[in-house]
Amino acid sequence: MALAVAQQHRESSSGSIDRHLDAGKYVRYTAEQVEALERVYAECPKPSSLRRQQLIRECPILSNIDPKQIKVWFQNRRCREKQRKEASRLQTVNRKLSAMNKLLMEENDRLQKQVSQLVCENGHMRQQLHTAPAATTDASCDSAATTPQHSLRDANNPAGLLSIAEETLAEFLSKATGTAVDWVQMPGMKPGPDSVGIFAISHSCSGVAARACGLVSLEPTKTAEILKDRLSWFRECRSLEVFTMFPAGNGGTIELVYTQTYAPTTLAPARDFWTLRYTTSLENGSLVVCERSLSGSGAGPNAAAASQFVRAEMLPSGYLIRPCEGGGSIIHIVDHLNLEAWSVPEVLRPLYESSKMVAQKMTIAGLRYIRQIAQETSGEVVYGFGRQPAVLRTFSQRLSRGFNDAVNGFNDDGWSLMNCDGAEDVIISVNSTKNLSTTSNPDNFLAFGGGILCAKASMLLQNVPPAMLVRFLREHRSEWADFNVDAYSAASLKAGSYTFPGMRPTRFTGSQIIMPLGHTIEHEEVLEIIRLESHCLSQEDAFVSRDIHLLQICNGVDEHAVGACSELIFATIDEMFPDDAPLLPSGFRIIPLDSKTCDAKDSLPTHRTLDLTSSLEVGPATDHSAGDASSCHSRSVLTIAFQFPFDSSLQDNVANMARQYVRSVISSVQRVAMAISPAGLNPAVGPKLSPGSPEALTLAHWICQSYSYHLGTELLGSDSLGGDSVLKHLWDHQDAIMCCSLKSLPVFIFANQAGLDMLETTLVALQDITLDKIFDESGRKALCADFAKLMQQGFTYLPSGICMSTMGRHVSYEQAVAWKVLAADETTVHCLAFSFVNWSFV
Repeated sequence: MALAVAQQHRESSSGSIDRHLDAGKYVRYTAEQVEALERVYAECPKPSSLRRQQLIRECPILSNIDPKQIKVWFQNRRCREKQRKEASRLQTVNRKLSAMNKLLMEENDRLQKQVSQLVCENGHMRQQLHTAPAATTDASCDSAATTPQHSLRDANNPAGLLSIAEETLAEFLSKATGTAVDWVQMPGMKPGPDSVGIFAISHSCSGVAARACGLVSLEPTKTAEILKDRLSWFRECRSLEVFTMFPAGNGGTIELVYTQTYAPTTLAPARDFWTLRYTTSLENGSLVVCERSLSGSGAGPNAAAASQFVRAEMLPSGYLIRPCEGGGSIIHIVDHLNLEAWSVPEVLRPLYESSKMVAQKMTIAGLRYIRQIAQETSGEVVYGFGRQPAVLRTFSQRLSRGFNDAVNGFNDDGWSLMNCDGAEDVIISVNSTKNLSTTSNPDNFLAFGGGILCAKASMLLQNVPPAMLVRFLREHRSEWADFNVDAYSAASLKAGSYTFPGMRPTRFTGSQIIMPLGHTIEHEEVLEIIRLESHCLSQEDAFVSRDIHLLQICNGVDEHAVGACSELIFATIDEMFPDDAPLLPSGFRIIPLDSKTCDAKDSLPTHRTLDLTSSLEVGPATDHSAGDASSCHSRSVLTIAFQFPFDSSLQDNVANMARQYVRSVISSVQRVAMAISPAGLNPAVGPKLSPGSPEALTLAHWICQSYSYHLGTELLGSDSLGGDSVLKHLWDHQDAIMCCSLKSLPVFIFANQAGLDMLETTLVALQDITLDKIFDESGRKALCADFAKLMQQGFTYLPSGICMSTMGRHVSYEQAVAWKVLAADETTVHCLAFSFVNWSFV
């Protein structure tokens, strides 16, 4: 009886399973069915219902499967893919955390040893002070040691060079991992796997020094090769030549290196170095590249140009590269320099006496470049216009190098001053040897006549945030630029189109379209194409495009970013954007000086926002006011350089035009600087909207209040936020929030940082994007279906879907919320807001 009941129960259970299978609760797919589904998934991870039905019709092996089950299969497949990516990401983060933990433990051990040493030294000093103070003074004086100077004359044989190299190695390692120098944490930097690294700047040591530790996913040998190629990543490096190289022990090499660096402004001479570079391996498998200066009278490869350089000193510096478990490297970088600050005007000496500047220009730059190469190698970086990352990086380097060449105007490059008596506010340099012919344009007129002319000037800025000024110059070009001068430069670079001074009549609209190409992984540098729109006034040119295209890099536009300077450098480029296009870079560079408390001797009145180079002579400023005697000023140096091609018969005309143009730019910058430098300026307020829209702070309040009104919950998680904090929290919100206008063709007018990242655009370029462009077909249908509901009840929820960024990448989101943003009177609808939840690139 019991057996019969058990058998009946099993049959009942089996029947239940069969019913569930028949009802479509569970399907076991064959290998052929899975292969067919995988092929479709590779093409479209989220097929529509029509695509799924089409798949069933095209694949007979799927005909016995319900369409709902196929939908479930794709949902599960996307979930597995997401879990796989998340697992891989977590493994990578775990490796980074393990390596970072190792670095922190080593740093903690070093600090504990340093504390013990200082305690012992303190006790010893106290004992000596109580017993023999006089003897202690003499002993301390006798024990003071200076850094030994190694001359080129002392290194005429390999044995002498090897001795210097081993001494350099010992001193470098004591700085990289020991206590030879007292280090302090660099302001604004924090450790962690997602940060650049752990940075420290020197404290109480001779010269200026910086140190960093970082993690990269490249092998030590490749890392050392990249770091030794200083020309590729150190933007102030003009040339690096190896004059002598011979093998040393442990498979290492010793090299004698001559390096030239650019001067960042027109107000100081450039620096050069004679150094010995030693590359070797340690017993623990680490790779070391260390370097130090050699004293002597060596003038470098070109003695005639040596007068333009001041010989600087590199104290033992270099790179310690340790292999990391699971692949990759841990890098220790030390840069220790004496930049001979005595040779520059007093107001510029903070640039040459600041360890923070060395950290920003060299130490951080090297580590960032290594991380950029690592991510490009792994395929994590995607750029637009079909260009490879290396090609776009080369364009950035060419722009930066061309601008530095123009600012410095070295004689051995063919530059010479034109009619300069020292009293001019704008310096004119001429280069008649410059050849801009290319393989794509071999008939360029500069190949058989003419040259390049550069108009440049430097000035001191008072109480003007560099990032804010560069951002304004970038986003409001019509406030300072003359588009007809840009058109002249564009026409001059094309064969047979040199038309100055009688150019064809053209009217520019003043509008610009910013098309992003790419950016570095931490967004400290952006590469983009600018299109300046124009309309021809002559009938014969009605069908000929007169738009101007500029290739542009922009650095330091974020007030909170750690950077050496803020730059806006651009050059006219052909609309076809060839890889070998000739470039004449022009633009602006703003370098912040260390703030200091002004006394009665060197105080500067706040109403003098800009001072030209005449006020930057060596010595204290004489113009001051008693009311500002105790105030603290934030100073920076602005350098402007504009390059123009010219025909030899029109050199004087072009020089006069260039001088007047740069003077007009200076006047415009003065006006802008006066406008953006009020007392009590709060850079944390964030970016402003374009003219004609409400201020960003007001709009932020409207967005949050309307969200609470319509949905009954707080957008930012708290209703106690007030004042400027609302905009800050909205700007940093993890979800992509953006607003569009209520026009027949809605365009975006605002987005927070996540929204800009999702669309891969900027606040200016955002305003050229229409709402329909970001949604795919299914997303547009969902929006159209719910639009009436949105306008009627004030909000609606959109299902998960796919968006498209301006770079052509697909962006998935789990949910989108749309709501009407009401103005202050709570009756007028100002715009529509969208919030995309949990978005990510597909």
